[in-house]
Amino acid sequence: MPTNPGRSARRRGGSDESVGHESGGKIIAIKRKKKADLTDDDYAHMKKVVGYVHRHLKQGGPGKDVEHSPWRYSLMNWGHDPLKD
Repeated sequence: MPTNPGRSARRRGGSDESVGHESGGKIIAIKRKKKADLTDDDYAHMKKVVGYVHRHLKQGGPGKDVEHSPWRYSLMNWGHDPLKD
């Protein structure tokens, strides 16, 4: 998954991985599961992902160079590419 260039990302638990990048890993793991194997935590995480993506899409992104913007990279870390809408 892409990282967010040009900005220092928030870190959790002393890890060098950004919150969004960590979320991307969880999304991949969830997508590989069978529906019957999904846990309450999986559903809670996906609800968090949907909320994050919706909030950031409402921001509208930058006026110029969306393709290389931190806004787009952040959304892609969370599993959504706004250029593929």
